[in-house]
Amino acid sequence: MSTGTINVTADNIFPIIKKFLYSDHEIFLRELVSNAVDATQKLKTLTRIGESSAELGDLTIEVKVDKKKKTITVSDRGIGMTQEEIDKYINQLAFSGAEEFVQKYKEKADGAAIIGHFGLGFYSSFMVAEKVEIISKSHAEGSEAAHWVCEGNPEFELKAGKKEDRGTDIVLHISEEEKSFLEEAKIRELLNKYCKFLPVPIKFGEKEITEKTGEGEEAKEVKKKVDDIINNPEPAWTKSPNNLKEEDYNAFYRELYPMTFEDPLFHIHLNVDYPFDLTGILFFPRLKPNMELQRNKIQLYQNQVFVTDNLEGIVPDFLTLLHGVIDSKDIPLNVSRSYLQSDGAVKKISGHITKKVADKLDELFKKDRKDFESKWKDVKVIIEYGMLSEEKFNERAKKFALYQNVQEAFFTFDEYLEKVKDLQTDKDGNLVLLYAANKDAQHSFIARAEDKGYDVLLMDSPLTGHLLQRLEGGEQKVKFARVDSDSIEKLIPKEEEQPSLLSEEQKEKLKPIIEGAVQKEKYTVQMEALDSAENPFIITVPEFMRRMKEMSMTGGGGMMGMGELPEMYNLVVNTNHPLAAKVLEEGDEKAQQALIKEGVELAMLSQNLLHGKPLTEFVKKQFERMG
Repeated sequence: MSTGTINVTADNIFPIIKKFLYSDHEIFLRELVSNAVDATQKLKTLTRIGESSAELGDLTIEVKVDKKKKTITVSDRGIGMTQEEIDKYINQLAFSGAEEFVQKYKEKADGAAIIGHFGLGFYSSFMVAEKVEIISKSHAEGSEAAHWVCEGNPEFELKAGKKEDRGTDIVLHISEEEKSFLEEAKIRELLNKYCKFLPVPIKFGEKEITEKTGEGEEAKEVKKKVDDIINNPEPAWTKSPNNLKEEDYNAFYRELYPMTFEDPLFHIHLNVDYPFDLTGILFFPRLKPNMELQRNKIQLYQNQVFVTDNLEGIVPDFLTLLHGVIDSKDIPLNVSRSYLQSDGAVKKISGHITKKVADKLDELFKKDRKDFESKWKDVKVIIEYGMLSEEKFNERAKKFALYQNVQEAFFTFDEYLEKVKDLQTDKDGNLVLLYAANKDAQHSFIARAEDKGYDVLLMDSPLTGHLLQRLEGGEQKVKFARVDSDSIEKLIPKEEEQPSLLSEEQKEKLKPIIEGAVQKEKYTVQMEALDSAENPFIITVPEFMRRMKEMSMTGGGGMMGMGELPEMYNLVVNTNHPLAAKVLEEGDEKAQQALIKEGVELAMLSQNLLHGKPLTEFVKKQFERMG
């Protein structure tokens, strides 16, 4: 037997571990089980290359909780350690440079950044344990078992141990303040979170299953207990895409998200070994109608060990809307998110994933355009978000990003420009792309545009305002106009101007009469010579004001608080409609006001702006007329 002091000159190493790792103390289980997996994998390798004569047998790792003894034990049948190896790897190597560690981290509280530096993975167990034991026996022939004990201070005891089989048992004597970790439900939760896809089977207790014995009338159901293996050692992302079918991917999706009952739209299988190691599967989810975008659904792994599901700042924002798994040996397991966000290798991986997503979308578009179009409604917000936030993705997306018109036909942007350029170019050479946000609400405006042979896009995404800015900025002489933002003649002005039936003198006389009948702070009255078949009053929403307001409400737009601005509209008076002349000819002021009020209410009704008491009174008045 030997006793000694761990090779660290600063006695405060254990308080530092406990203090700075406290917020992340649950990862002790991840660290210990990961170490057990490493020991198992090393034994497999040594056996394969002929440097170990050990019979592998059952390599299952076992986690046990004993509430009476207040212990958690992690056992493996891996490579094991001799007394000399424990002294080297636990007492010395783990704390080489520990003095530097103390100086570097004693003022910092970023616990996740500490683990992994100077081999501290094993020592994370002291965050929850008042005493830790290692009972180990090396795989090497003739080895004797070793027993190491430490009570959370630099002093340790190392002696011969009792252990028949090779491998290592780590026994944690849980401290009183951390006794919640003695609850089986808690340990199962942590194993499910961190160890769900580790490459070696992990047993945690037993479960009861029912088996049938015999046949026909002799058949009986027998209940039996079997080991409860809590992980899937060979998840789908570790397999070759050639060996997987669509149902395999869908089954893995449900394994990742048990509470999800819908299959994903499609998947992207990542499988890269140069210039860095990267595997994984990303799924495009079906978006809910209420635009419930869920982040933190991509899980980051290192060698099948869970690292985090908070990838903001690590991968581009738009990719955080996808679901799935990313696994890379090149991503450090035990570092903070701030480190990951600044790490060069992580940034290269992020850029590569973005490219793979774009390539896959382009492939799907080319392979079966009709199928891609049928999925567009579900994926467009994610793709549009990528176009707005990632320039390289935006360039690639031009090949497959779709634009749907109100007739439900789909076009790429270049296809659409080619379709409408002859008819929708105005007198100044601007190609005007008309769009509607809601086919039903803007039906009358769409109908006017289509009567003139114009095409109207349906742009109903919450990101439309931002997207229009991007598209207009990238194309010369192309601008977007919502169909209800002005009269159709003004939206696409041509060389010929419509003559006005009212003279300038009549218009000057009529305008203040109209203004006196509406709310000045809400409506700007415009006298315009439109087609006589057009409505006498048309309410439009100024394109710039409405677009800025929409953008500010979804983030951006450069005008803080615009979402709180009062509604402002243009009231377009068609000077070629008979009602305009009728208002002027009406000698009685009350009769004039009644005509204007009813005309404006009809215009409001067509724009879904008539609500509450005014709507009730309007409907009542119409029924009275019918009576």
